[in-house]
Amino acid sequence: MTKDVLVSISGKHIGILEEPAGQYESGDDVIEVVTPASYYCRNGKHYILYDEVLEGRGGTIKNKIKISGLDSVEIMKSGVLNSHMIFEKNKKNLTYYRTPYGQMLIGVNTKNMEINVEDDNIGVQVDYELDVNHEPMADCEIRMNIVPKSEARLSPGA
Repeated sequence: MTKDVLVSISGKHIGILEEPAGQYESGDDVIEVVTPASYYCRNGKHYILYDEVLEGRGGTIKNKIKISGLDSVEIMKSGVLNSHMIFEKNKKNLTYYRTPYGQMLIGVNTKNMEINVEDDNIGVQVDYELDVNHEPMADCEIRMNIVPKSEARLSPGA
């Protein structure tokens, strides 16, 4: 894989817990990002680095994705927002998510994870339960695809 890559990330909240009924509502909160990034591999771990600009708020978030083997993905954010989310299959990890408005304790319970690493493509799929301050919040999924920038194909009409 080359140093200059294109990373495509989509995140979706499958079910969002609605209070006070305590029932899940089907959600279509999909966030998609396609952005240039830098890639390197060190000690068998894959790293993807990119900056995210917050529209309307000013400021930048530095993002680092670390993929270790086939069973661990970490997403680290620093800047206007700070967090270090660790996804490990069948394991719950806690972290603090710091925002300009305060911090929250986030629980990430990874239910399923698939990591596919090839010479010119890295694919990641993670399904997890999210809780905030020990209260169930949503069932979520993250999909990532990392390809060399030179191999990236633009969709028709782009």
